[in-house]
Amino acid sequence: MKIIPVVAAVATLALAAAPSALAKTTTKTAHSGNVKATLTYSGAYPTFSHERLTIRRSGRVYYSEPVVGMVCGRACAPVGVRLVNLEGDGQSDVVLELFTGGAHCCTIAQVFTYDPGTMTYAKSQHDFGDPGYRLSSLAHNGVNEFVTADDWFAYEFTDFAASGLPIQILRFSTGHFLDITRTYPALVAKDATVWLNAFNSMAKQHYSDSVGVIAAWAADEDLLGNSQTVATFLTQQAQAGHLNSALNPKEKGQKFITALDNFLRKHGYLTG
Repeated sequence: MKIIPVVAAVATLALAAAPSALAKTTTKTAHSGNVKATLTYSGAYPTFSHERLTIRRSGRVYYSEPVVGMVCGRACAPVGVRLVNLEGDGQSDVVLELFTGGAHCCTIAQVFTYDPGTMTYAKSQHDFGDPGYRLSSLAHNGVNEFVTADDWFAYEFTDFAASGLPIQILRFSTGHFLDITRTYPALVAKDATVWLNAFNSMAKQHYSDSVGVIAAWAADEDLLGNSQTVATFLTQQAQAGHLNSALNPKEKGQKFITALDNFLRKHGYLTG
């Protein structure tokens, strides 16, 4: 009678039941001065485990906690970690980027700032949605801003593919993400030109879904203080039959203008 190697069979079953034991551990680090941030995790997209962020100053651990993100909790996909100057105070802030997974969603930035009073790091976070962000020192002073787009416009007037998302610039300060888009009018004007060119191209082709891109243009122009220009242009385009939505065919022309006006007021593009 042939003897079956039971021990080997049991070991194989045990490994199959616990794949995390075999998962490769990945380590990503960032350095700046005496600060070192280390992100560790096991697994690969879309399944991760044992995600942890550790921050050291001069070799001493000041923060070491599991990664927990808004929206995705402990199931966030780790993207990377970096040390950047966000507040101009001479301190390097830790920026941890996470991804929630799913269609058209969502990039999350977690910022960790050192608190000398408690001798630890405080966490703040922001959901940048589908557009994500890039970090850039727009004033060329070494202080970085988050350059992104306003995700509130996605799906608001049409489907995602035909939606325009106007530029949005955020500055991080004292634990908060502050909208400072208005302080960069040249970038806003450049973005407005992109959306207007797209709309004019659609109008020439009698495209049936033009309201998404012109909404982004209107938002940019309102930030620049050109509300009267926006109102006049939209009225002309409504009369010409160019304000159309394939997703909401009844919400076109003047109805769209009214809905857009309410939306822009709600989100701070129009005031007064």
